[in-house]
Amino acid sequence: MTKTTVLGKKKRPAEALLLTAVCLFASLSVFLLAGILLYVFVKGIGTVSWSFLTTVSSAVKQTAGILGNLVNTLYIIVITLLIATPLGVGAAIYLNEYAKPGKLVSLIEFTTETLSGIPSIIFGLFGMVFFGETLKLGYSLLTGSFTLTLMVLPLITRNTQEALRTVPESYRMGALGMGAAKWHMIRTILLPSALPGIVTGIILAVGRIVGESAALLFTAGSAYKLPRFTGSLAADIGKIFGKTLDSGGTLTIELYLRMQHGEYDVAFGIACVLIAIVLLINFLTKVVASRLKPSGG
Repeated sequence: MTKTTVLGKKKRPAEALLLTAVCLFASLSVFLLAGILLYVFVKGIGTVSWSFLTTVSSAVKQTAGILGNLVNTLYIIVITLLIATPLGVGAAIYLNEYAKPGKLVSLIEFTTETLSGIPSIIFGLFGMVFFGETLKLGYSLLTGSFTLTLMVLPLITRNTQEALRTVPESYRMGALGMGAAKWHMIRTILLPSALPGIVTGIILAVGRIVGESAALLFTAGSAYKLPRFTGSLAADIGKIFGKTLDSGGTLTIELYLRMQHGEYDVAFGIACVLIAIVLLINFLTKVVASRLKPSGG
């Protein structure tokens, strides 16, 4: 007697049609991504060169370079993560491990989800008015970083929460049963176990920071000059930290301005660099998550 299994069942016409549609849409998404990448790289790869990546634009020399914008982007990433990562991870630990389920937790989670859905242009307006005008920071990298902190905080918080929820409850019970303090248990057991998910959230936040333009247009400005070092260590360190209070345009801002001025070759060159960075971030996300994943998981 032959047994009928799920895999051995004859596919119905409706199921075959649905499977075909799924494969079609999946292939379409791959085709669209490949088409965008191919179009951008064909248009802009000729502009990308070593001098394009290591110099700043000069009207006198009639040259185009994005080094200043790369440095500004790096400033924005570092400052934003230094602020958002402790806040996001700390908020997730409180919500997941300390707070008792109730109206307060529901309100905080609802607020977090609402923040993640607000258009970035509204964050830009708020950052310009509050950080720029009320706190007198003006157009600066610090204003842009504070604004982006509000944008990526929900992403880091939610990813950390989900990562903590994947840690088996037996880990908590075992540690507490052996007499470990709750914070010691969180610090030595939960956080290391949830580290892959936390790192993934942070890297995804970096991707959003790199690709953001609307909020930074209102807060960080568009300057691209590099600080001029004098050779004095104290003075140079002061200039490095002082640059956070200066206006600075990131790669996305420079791309927007180039398109606005009709310099499409330079704009597509910047687009190539941005796509390369985004692809690198996605690759790092997968590599780091797989490396940090417990061998038994």
